[in-house]
Amino acid sequence: MSIVTKTGDQGTSALMYNRRVSKCHPRLEACGAVDELNAALGVARAAARDSFVREQLLAAQNDLIALMGELATALEDLPRYIKDGYPVVSAGMVTRLEGTAQELEAQEPPHRGWSTPGANLESSTLDMARAVCRRAERRVCALQESKELEHAETLIYLNRLSDVLWLLARRNEEKPNR
Repeated sequence: MSIVTKTGDQGTSALMYNRRVSKCHPRLEACGAVDELNAALGVARAAARDSFVREQLLAAQNDLIALMGELATALEDLPRYIKDGYPVVSAGMVTRLEGTAQELEAQEPPHRGWSTPGANLESSTLDMARAVCRRAERRVCALQESKELEHAETLIYLNRLSDVLWLLARRNEEKPNR
């Protein structure tokens, strides 16, 4: 099957289970923001020299597969999505990020004040990913406020991920030669 389907030529796109919505639907805005986040994490992972950073970013990219699938499913189709065995964001994913944040905070002296991205390529890519993560978080928050989000963990996950990305960026700007 070709990538060129022409099914979106009229300004709609398919969610899971072929439910069509406008390309500017808030659910697709959230999906697109998370897709951008996944790409930004890929750039940061490609730029990272530190294996710990690469491992954290790859784990987050794997988590985003579940997050994007959940977001790409209309609320009324979510029970079917879960019954079909697709993964959703879990409290365990959030807990893992919290553990990573605690580990990073324990290793580094506390950072005081504002940070200005651009100390080096690695920290800059992490800061860019963090900013994209915050945008995704805002789009998912809009879904939550409109009662279009089933699981609170989705929003919490993005909030924790942005915290971890901030900590990873600070770690890499302080010690760029890890």
